[in-house]
Amino acid sequence: MPGAQIPASVLADTLGRLSIALAAGVDLRRAVASETARVPRRWRPVFEAAAAGVNNGEPLGVALARAGDAVPADVRGMIDVGDRTGRDAETLREIAAALRDTVAARRAFLMTLAGPAMRLAVALAVIGVLILLAGSMTSLDGRPLDILGLGLTGTRGLAIYLAGLVILAVAVAVALPWLSWSWRDHGVVRRLLDRLPLVGPAARAGEAARWCRAAALAAHAGIDAGGLVSLASAAAPGMAIGRLRVEEALRGGDTLAEALAAAGRLPPQLLDAVGVGELSGTLAESLGRLVPEFEEASRRGFAAAAGAVGVAAWGAVAGLVVLLVFRVMGVYVGILEEAARPL
Repeated sequence: MPGAQIPASVLADTLGRLSIALAAGVDLRRAVASETARVPRRWRPVFEAAAAGVNNGEPLGVALARAGDAVPADVRGMIDVGDRTGRDAETLREIAAALRDTVAARRAFLMTLAGPAMRLAVALAVIGVLILLAGSMTSLDGRPLDILGLGLTGTRGLAIYLAGLVILAVAVAVALPWLSWSWRDHGVVRRLLDRLPLVGPAARAGEAARWCRAAALAAHAGIDAGGLVSLASAAAPGMAIGRLRVEEALRGGDTLAEALAAAGRLPPQLLDAVGVGELSGTLAESLGRLVPEFEEASRRGFAAAAGAVGVAAWGAVAGLVVLLVFRVMGVYVGILEEAARPL
């Protein structure tokens, strides 16, 4: 599994400052060296390696590739677009803005989940209290009352319950890096979540926005169709299309829109924009107009997914509370029935 990645907030700030420096005419080598001294100490080796590459004449995208997976593949792909098109400052500014939007969306997602998480924590605490109290309660025949039906009562039962929660928390903490990597690199987790009604479309819309942004920059710079597809695929790995496949289709007489449609990787809205752009000679502008539309669709989708998760968590907690109420009532009804039986 690849190593840790630079946090999106750190990367956004760094690339944003680089874009300002380059737009002001600062030499790339000097700008990267300056940023190397500013980034948090943990990530300084990444930019030291990049600075060494830039000093040797490498483009920024190639130099950052020396850092491996510390810089996400889609970000490196977009930086490569800027290198190839000569629009470094503009591209870095757009990447920084997109990363800031990503950070804001993640914070909104976590804020949406904060309430349900608190309710779940309270419910788990109540279960622990009930387990502890059950140790001091007995039925008419002197046996401990198992209020929850879990076989856990008293101090010993509480210790087992807490140990189980700790093991679960550790398992989740250990699995999180793998889950995050699997999502980023389109692994099993990404393939599974892509099938969900809200998360899947939102993720694909975000990918489509990156594809359009990279392709628009390439088209604006006059890069050929094969190079355009290659750069867009690097920026949006989930929608990658083989360059040779597209070039063969073009040589066979297909339009770019037809060649892309044959791959079955791009949404109809994007293909329509490519077709219109080809006919009108405004491919860069047609794709550029789609970027904010796809980004907004992605934000709305993830917000809706967060809301759905919150509702589901609230429902789970409510169901647990109802279950506990009925369980406790059942226990006391049983005690009353047992007391009412004739001796």
